[in-house]
Amino acid sequence: MSAAERTGEGRGRLGRVLSGLAVALGCVLFLGGFAWSAFLYQPYTVPTDSMSPTIGRGDRVLAERIHGGDVRRGDVVVFRDKVWGDVPMVKRVVGVGGDTVACCDKQGRLTVDGRSVDEPYLGTEGPASPTGFSATVPEGQLFLLGDHRTDSLDSRYHLTDPGHGTVPGDTVRARVDATAWPRWGMLGRPSSFAALPGGTSQPGPLPELATAVIAGAVLILGGAAYGPVARRAAGRAARRERHERAVASHG
Repeated sequence: MSAAERTGEGRGRLGRVLSGLAVALGCVLFLGGFAWSAFLYQPYTVPTDSMSPTIGRGDRVLAERIHGGDVRRGDVVVFRDKVWGDVPMVKRVVGVGGDTVACCDKQGRLTVDGRSVDEPYLGTEGPASPTGFSATVPEGQLFLLGDHRTDSLDSRYHLTDPGHGTVPGDTVRARVDATAWPRWGMLGRPSSFAALPGGTSQPGPLPELATAVIAGAVLILGGAAYGPVARRAAGRAARRERHERAVASHG
């Protein structure tokens, strides 16, 4: 065996080891990220336009499983309340226990405890609600509105109910972090609620989990592709070497 062949065999052995490690690491990242995502997040389909333009009718969303005590103003949540129809619904939390939520101020904005709240996610230049209202949220309850204020049956619609339009915090099942289909996009936390007591919630780990899954897939494909690519390269090198030997022997 020539020195070149021995060198090539050594490189091939090292390549196979590295490709195996890449596939193994890729499997850990891919399967681990996927499994952890399935544990933390649940997909939902939004059946109405009440959260438009943030979330459209028929959009698939990914929502992080949380407890009601983790909810903050500005969160888009999935909840289920018997008074509201006992089906999963998606709305935005604008008031928590102790808040007085009202609309509208002189600029047509929502107010929480007298503080005006800018809501750029509404996507309209009109008032934050076509009808005025004021409600004090009992402790442990949440006041919820759809982003499509002219087409949303939300807390305003239930103001005459025993809970004065609010729902218990423990009816919340999850907090929406992203839209997954037909378009991908992360839902940010509204900065306008950050100055209020309690601030806004922290984003979930979805970006990191998605990165782990994608990186794992790349490593698996790259490691698996090394073998065929290396064999083709070795074959070309061997043919070239045989050709060079034949030329040298005839010379």
